[in-house]
Amino acid sequence: MNAKPDVLFISHGGGPMPLLGDPGHHELVVRLREIAGILRKPSAILVISAHWEETVPTITSGANPSLIYDYFGFPPESYEIKYPCPGEPILAGQVYDVLEKAGVSARLDDRRGFDHGLFVPLKLMYPQADIPCVQLSLVNSLDATTHLAIGRALQALDYENLLVIGSGFSFHNMRAFFAPNTPEIQAGNEAFEDWLEDTCTNAGMEESERAERLAHWDRAPYARFCHPREEHLLPLHVCYGLAEKPSDTHISVRVLGKKSGMLYWGAESLADLSTEVPNENDHK
Repeated sequence: MNAKPDVLFISHGGGPMPLLGDPGHHELVVRLREIAGILRKPSAILVISAHWEETVPTITSGANPSLIYDYFGFPPESYEIKYPCPGEPILAGQVYDVLEKAGVSARLDDRRGFDHGLFVPLKLMYPQADIPCVQLSLVNSLDATTHLAIGRALQALDYENLLVIGSGFSFHNMRAFFAPNTPEIQAGNEAFEDWLEDTCTNAGMEESERAERLAHWDRAPYARFCHPREEHLLPLHVCYGLAEKPSDTHISVRVLGKKSGMLYWGAESLADLSTEVPNENDHK
């Protein structure tokens, strides 16, 4: 019997802003730290990042990957962030093997570093950088069914105490983030978030229907408004394909004034995180 990993989809925020004290990311920072405090400390972490696309699923296999500062226009300290976690070549090889055995062509890359979809949230969650990490790319077709299949292939992984993180964003309209939060924008944001929460958490829904809804996510209310391009949603498809059951916990956070979600499949109870995040001033 394969050891079941904890599976977590996160909304990771805007570039390095969660690490720079940006007030619009306060809720996200609090929640990521709280989640890490509740979950058992993993032996390794597999991250599916929205910021890496390849023609086939590609896996970092280096022993000590560097960091890729794949963002622009931020303060100098943003390009001096350190997160010296090791890679995990054995896990990388397992990921490659289960994908290939499932008929999903894959590739190992021992030269690529970790992008900010990995090091920004993990610096908040596990600041000691002592947990080995592997990163898995999206496929640049951005086909939802393909990413569900990648997740299903990962069910065959047998790695003790693994945490799988889909690092994306449940809302990712860059123009809307920096526009006034009009009633129309708010309504569209919340309609899609409500649809996504129901789709992923409704225990009365058949898994075939859940998979069908995620495969055709662009039929959801305001789908293309919330995701003009879907790369930040697709890590969720990999997470669901791996878990293939209702999410145990949905956590709502407000990021840059927009409602965003996180989803968890696993044995720990994150139910208390449904309460409101304390005001930032309470921590000063």
